[in-house]
Amino acid sequence: MGRVARHALVVGLALLLAACGRPAFREGKLREIDAAVAQAIAAKKIPGGVLRIEHRGRVYHRAYGNRSLVPRVEPMTEDTVFDAASLTKAVATAPSIWLLVARGKVALDAPAATYLPELADRRITIRHLLTHSSGLRPDVDLDVEWSGYEEGVRRALAETPRNAPGAVFRYSDINFILLGEIVRRVSAQPLDVFARDNVFLPLGMRDTGFRRIDTGFPGGTVARIAPTEHGLRGTVHDPTARRMGGVAGHAGMFTTAADLARFARAVLAGGTFPRQMTEVLSPAAVAVKRAGGFDVDSGYARPRGDLFPFGSFGHTGWTGGFFWIDPTSDTFYVFLSNRVHPDGKGSVIALQHRLGTLVAESLVDGSFERQRRRVGFVLGGADAQNGIDVLAASGYRALQGMKVGLITNQTGIDRAGNPTIDLLRSAPGVQLVALFSPEHGIRGRADEAVADDLDAIAGLPVYSLYGERRQPSREQLANLDALVFDVQDIGARFYTYISTMGLAMEAAAQAGIRFVVLDRVDPIGGEVVEGPTLEGPTDFIGWHPMPVRHGKTVGELAELFRRERGIDVELTVIPVKGWKREQWQNEAGLPWVDTSPNIRSLDAAGLYPGLGLLERAASVGRGTPTPFEVVGAPYVDGARLARELGPLPGVRVEAVRFTPTASTHANEACGGLRLTITDRRALRSVEVGLRIAAALARLYPGQFPVDAMQPLLRHRTTLELVRAGRWRPPAPAPHPAARPLRYDGPRGSS
Repeated sequence: MGRVARHALVVGLALLLAACGRPAFREGKLREIDAAVAQAIAAKKIPGGVLRIEHRGRVYHRAYGNRSLVPRVEPMTEDTVFDAASLTKAVATAPSIWLLVARGKVALDAPAATYLPELADRRITIRHLLTHSSGLRPDVDLDVEWSGYEEGVRRALAETPRNAPGAVFRYSDINFILLGEIVRRVSAQPLDVFARDNVFLPLGMRDTGFRRIDTGFPGGTVARIAPTEHGLRGTVHDPTARRMGGVAGHAGMFTTAADLARFARAVLAGGTFPRQMTEVLSPAAVAVKRAGGFDVDSGYARPRGDLFPFGSFGHTGWTGGFFWIDPTSDTFYVFLSNRVHPDGKGSVIALQHRLGTLVAESLVDGSFERQRRRVGFVLGGADAQNGIDVLAASGYRALQGMKVGLITNQTGIDRAGNPTIDLLRSAPGVQLVALFSPEHGIRGRADEAVADDLDAIAGLPVYSLYGERRQPSREQLANLDALVFDVQDIGARFYTYISTMGLAMEAAAQAGIRFVVLDRVDPIGGEVVEGPTLEGPTDFIGWHPMPVRHGKTVGELAELFRRERGIDVELTVIPVKGWKREQWQNEAGLPWVDTSPNIRSLDAAGLYPGLGLLERAASVGRGTPTPFEVVGAPYVDGARLARELGPLPGVRVEAVRFTPTASTHANEACGGLRLTITDRRALRSVEVGLRIAAALARLYPGQFPVDAMQPLLRHRTTLELVRAGRWRPPAPAPHPAARPLRYDGPRGSS
């Protein structure tokens, strides 16, 4: 008996035992899963979907909503056939490659040109293609008319990398178009035939196959197929695969939830495919981790949720399908939908993360710890790009032929999680020669002065701008053509990264070199401007007169500094693209990275402009698990303070006791409040901070040190109103310095 057959027998016995034993899933969590899908349907994010969860042989499955809305409504059924889009990569193409590897026909680290002699760049290996580290761009051109499988392959073969192979992760359909062609050439069978005979049919996946435009759909009828958009039903949605005749390595497969479960079951059982297919195989220099066809830990790994551990894996598809497999708990789940039906406006991005978390929470015998990720999940349905994404898409045009220095830290990443350091280090035509680090260091871990260093990964000198110097020296800039800034601000005047940018602009002006800002969204939105404008002398924690919550991107601030401070620098801003000013960072579809040791979540960033004002006068939770989400002091009665405050805009408060281990009131038991954001649009964090300060001044006039707020507040009238306990929010009136600047595209100014 084969290993897959043995696993099927074990599954059958487990199902029988489960019927008599304790439940595998928590009923309450299953109801939450159902509610999450129902909410997505009600919000018109999807017309419907099919879910299947399996855990140690026990199953929860059901269909939701409708598979068709136009031209007529058709209810969703569990045997609905879906256009799987990029699930093709993980379920058809990668397994086919790995079977050829197991048979000695393909070598993982062999140049792809061994099998594709026409390939333009001979440095690209099979590993690079499988892990999206080839450096190739996302897709072939579609802005000119072409058709045919051979023409699509010819265009893919002619592509040259945007980054050196093995240096960065860039999700690319071209990688898998090339892999599909390797399967065809090595096996002498088209990908759809090889996958059918070697993957689908051996696993019993009889409803899975490619929809050849000229031969029809195997194993089902058109009536069972979920339509996508533009009236497509049974014809692949992906435009490149459609031009290629319906069969391509990156898209074209159709399948059902039950068939994907058969595939996932076989992967968990082992024995069918080489073990390496599910292990991390990304080259050592690549920060984003992928397995041999699966996602592991990239910005696209949303179906992992908050609990499934590193080492679990899965994939997503453009049309609305996704799955995740966790070997440690013997669990997988599959969710298929046609979110692009009927008009292409649906989204499963938030649902991916929500279901991943809920599925893990639903396991009765599951034991997971909340995962701390290098890159936070993208939750929003938007498709915004920061400056680094725009720069990369342009082929690094603004930096061509230049020797550059880069001011950055751990927040300098693209949408996929690639560090800007790695992107510039491997960018053609760009020579990265030095790094500069702001407060907290190049990796964002230090909470004290930082010394110069050598970056072990990049092999470049790192000059500290938060140690003996606060700006680059003329000697450090002597051999540079441009100084590039890519650091994520959090929208508060006293967050020092923007001070570093301003000082570096002055240094670039003195050295006569270009200053390039890779713009980043204001992570807490750009519509709200709050707090008094800084009065008096400026310094490192108050570098320019502007409101406390400034509502600006770093690129807008650079333009403001150049204009209002008269910095005679040649400034180029590579602006954000696709961002709406009311959006917070995750709503814009951009990953969150902890910006410093004590800003550990987007909620903490949202509360920081207000609670940060209090951090020298009270504890704001430094030295606790949730800094800037609590506030208090040894003498505070949290319940009394909450009653004194009454409702606060956009937040809920609850009385807590906590003992910080750092900063103000370190190692003292404190009473106070925990703050939870309930409404981002209503949140006025500076108002929240000042109202708490005024309440503390009223309740504890001899104990709350109001003057300790002044180094950050920098506004004497406001300070005196807080001291008297009489501060009230003024009528909204944005300061002229906080007017948002609008950009039409990358530009230079001098």
